[in-house]
Amino acid sequence: MQLDLDDVGGAKELAQYRISVAKEDIEVASMNFDSGHYRASNNRAYYAIFRAISACLALEFKSFKHHSQVLGNFNKDFIQTGIFPKEISRKISKAQEVRHSSDYDDFYIISVDEAKEQLENAKEIVNLIENYLNGYKID
Repeated sequence: MQLDLDDVGGAKELAQYRISVAKEDIEVASMNFDSGHYRASNNRAYYAIFRAISACLALEFKSFKHHSQVLGNFNKDFIQTGIFPKEISRKISKAQEVRHSSDYDDFYIISVDEAKEQLENAKEIVNLIENYLNGYKID
């Protein structure tokens, strides 16, 4: 079913779908972490964050093709405006960096503690965004 993003209901449905995918990514990241698959855990943790951020942008009727555009617009619309704390921006940047290294650098090795930190940060960010979405009202 194609959602109509020109109406409020469609945007809210898309946001809810994206946050549900983000929560699923957190579950998969946790399973990967528990199995010792830290590279895969990093990947899913980052994509959980990315999907949650995309959920916020859906409510603003915004969609972008590139990760840098999604992250940049989230920073502009939600971090710089004070909706979310500035420390979240640093955690998002770190998650993107770790995911990129985990996926593309052949000899990148992440410690258990670093992988756990990425997973915990993703859980925190997805939870913050989910709470924001649950309280979001459109007149």
